Amino acid sequence: MNQNIKVVKTTSENPDFISLIETFDTFLWERYPELKKDYWGNNLIEFNPNVIVVYLDKKPVGCGCFKKYNKNTAELKRMFVSPEARGLGLAQLIILELEKEARNNGFEIFILETLYKQVEAISLYQKVGFKIVDNYEPYVGLANSVCMSKTIN
Repeated sequence: MNQNIKVVKTTSENPDFISLIETFDTFLWERYPELKKDYWGNNLIEFNPNVIVVYLDKKPVGCGCFKKYNKNTAELKRMFVSPEARGLGLAQLIILELEKEARNNGFEIFILETLYKQVEAISLYQKVGFKIVDNYEPYVGLANSVCMSKTIN
């Protein structure tokens, strides 16, 4: 891989992160317009100090973050790699960086929610050790949601 990859730990106020999640939301709502009313409130990002942005040749191409879910559990949020940068292992790199950061913050478990149609994402998460679990709040009863969990301690 000749490309220059840079991983930056930042916050949710980072303009590149904001731009990436706007692109991600547009992608999701174009792909799943029927789900917007059920999920929109779950994608709002309050200030978050646990954000990773990945740059490829100085261009922001991927991001992710986590937030506290409970005392020992962090929830992986806003995982996205732009289409032109997929297949380079960047999503795995983001997850590993976020896991390390979550461990450093005392978390033992990572959880996440994705949509059942996101087969590529589900496959990626399983590849890095996540297992499908019963839906957790606020996704209980939402048939389109797939919830996953992984021990990170």
